[in-house]
Amino acid sequence: MSSTSFPRRQAVTRRFTLGAPRDIRVGSDGRRVAFLRSNGPEDPVNRLWVFDVESGSERLVVDPVAMGAAEADLPAEERARRERARESGGGIVAFDADSDLGLATFALGGQVGRVDLVSGEMELLATVAGAFDPRLSPDGEHVGYVAGAELRVVDSSGDRVVAAEHGDTVSWGSSEFVAGEEMGRTRGFWWAPGSDRLLVERVDVAPVTQWWISAPVSPDQAPSAIRYPAAGTANAHVALAIFGVDGTDRVDIEWNDGEWEYLADVSWDIEGLILTVQSRDQRTLAVLEVDPARGSVSERYRISDEHWVELVPGVPRLNEGRLITVEDRGEARRLCVDGTPLTGDELQVRRVISADDRGIVALVSTDSTTIDVALIGWDGPVSIQTAGDGVHTVVEGGGTEVRTSRHLEPTLGGPEVHRAGQVVGTLADHAERPAMKLNVTLSRLGDRSLASALLLPEGHDGTPLPVLVDPYGGPHALRVQKAAGLYHSSQWFADQGFAVLVVDGRGTPGRGPAFEREVRGDLAGPVLDDQIDALHVAAEMEPSLDLSRVAIRGWSFGGYLAALAVMRRPDVFHAALAGAPVTDWRLYDTHYTERYLGHPEIEPANYERTDLCAAPAAMGDRPIRPLMLIHGLADDNVVAAHTLQLSRALLEAGQPHTVLPLSGVTHMTPQEEVAENLLLVQLAFLRQALGLGDPDREAEATP
Repeated sequence: MSSTSFPRRQAVTRRFTLGAPRDIRVGSDGRRVAFLRSNGPEDPVNRLWVFDVESGSERLVVDPVAMGAAEADLPAEERARRERARESGGGIVAFDADSDLGLATFALGGQVGRVDLVSGEMELLATVAGAFDPRLSPDGEHVGYVAGAELRVVDSSGDRVVAAEHGDTVSWGSSEFVAGEEMGRTRGFWWAPGSDRLLVERVDVAPVTQWWISAPVSPDQAPSAIRYPAAGTANAHVALAIFGVDGTDRVDIEWNDGEWEYLADVSWDIEGLILTVQSRDQRTLAVLEVDPARGSVSERYRISDEHWVELVPGVPRLNEGRLITVEDRGEARRLCVDGTPLTGDELQVRRVISADDRGIVALVSTDSTTIDVALIGWDGPVSIQTAGDGVHTVVEGGGTEVRTSRHLEPTLGGPEVHRAGQVVGTLADHAERPAMKLNVTLSRLGDRSLASALLLPEGHDGTPLPVLVDPYGGPHALRVQKAAGLYHSSQWFADQGFAVLVVDGRGTPGRGPAFEREVRGDLAGPVLDDQIDALHVAAEMEPSLDLSRVAIRGWSFGGYLAALAVMRRPDVFHAALAGAPVTDWRLYDTHYTERYLGHPEIEPANYERTDLCAAPAAMGDRPIRPLMLIHGLADDNVVAAHTLQLSRALLEAGQPHTVLPLSGVTHMTPQEEVAENLLLVQLAFLRQALGLGDPDREAEATP
């Protein structure tokens, strides 16, 4: 295979992300910007850099390669944390720093480093082996970190245990599975603003069902045990306690009186200590204020919804005593202060970035295909800070902003650094741009005005084309946005001779609460109907779409949707590629699944109507369309049992199908050889299933 083929380039560049600035932070005084970046598009090792705003120059601060760090030395807990965060890079993948970016700390190969971001002086701290998730105290004097099941602190007085206890099921300082996988909370301890105490999470997984992940290609290896909180089963028990930096003066936090199941977020700063908690059914969210001295809590605010209360990044938060929230009210996800909405129906608030005297900086959408940065005044005026259709985000501090923008037309240069209304520099971006030209048309299709992208081969002459429907289609993710990076794989399939259709149907974000909530109780029917409706309308608009040859592919929720499509609607879909599909929602986790389908003992019909494993027996003598199931055997998110149970049900019903097991592969498929060849295997399957012949493999792989 050519080293310049798209499958190869996408694999070695980790989907064209290596070499791009990431994890950007701006100091509170606005003088420095810290960020991570590797040296180029094939270099997976992230280094720590600093951009000096006054001089407009950047400098390398920490180079893991020069330090001889090895990924093989990563603790198992850090590997799990990276899987939850979908982290495919290496080197320094996260760092923590004080507010003005004077000092930073990071983990590297199970060791903890601390660096002076002004002088560049760096040291490896004398910690125990297997360290991960280091956090710097606000005064920079101490570093808290986790090793195994213990929370420890290292400083000028040495290294010591702060929180630990005997027992194989208990850990201190780490977040539980559903917090990292579904709530966006990957940390399990927080420094007090005075640097003299820490709030620490205690997790006991004893109530959680134990599952086993095996390695069939290595029969001499024992299976790995995991604790997986499947829908309807017990979650981990989560407790909180405050400790002094020497591990003394423990104060237990009485946050869970039986009403609350989930600790969604924690904030501890000069404004106070607040917890964001949810009930098991997620229809109630509360903000609890904590008295750190006594451990008592009081309820500050409560949000209720008959479907569920959405967790929005960046909130709840306090600013000068005011409580900032984002709440679903009427037709919009609105920004609220002390319960009073500041925004109206025209904006969907996606994330809150910061709050200061000027107002609140948030990411907002007026259309699901775009995201803008907005400054929302305390009395309600909205000022959009970004220009041009695209997906924008910002990081700011002390009057300095770093803006990152993505558009349909690929642009050169990296994130822009703004100061006093002027661009003072750019963070260099060494990521590769794929050697292809997008031929994509975005439109709104059908009665529900579904956001859709249609990709045709470059230079298409109007001849009929087989169709590849290429969705994710589920909650929390958008595929149809004005950002070129979302369409690389789709365009490659188009250039192999397909018309590729990408559709964001009901349940996807950015269009308001009602649109998202139409999948409550049914993750199958509305989602599949929208793909079919959009397909038929797209064919009316573009006559080259050949509806007698329609395939569908997807991963994770998209894999579920692909398998669902050929089993439920073989009159529309003639082949499917289902990667890591959820096939029985009873086998997926509590926090995600119960949000949409409820508790399986209370609402069993919701699980029955969405269960793929029950579908083959109901198909009778009707033969299934060609279906390939692909699954990583090391996947601890959507475990391989999903695919294997569906395969068993298909075999018992006499339905032929193909299963491609990926040994040693997790939900991310980060391995270069796997990622590269997986695209080629999918292409070959689609060609055979749709009767398209088998052109020379090398020709298919050209950009």
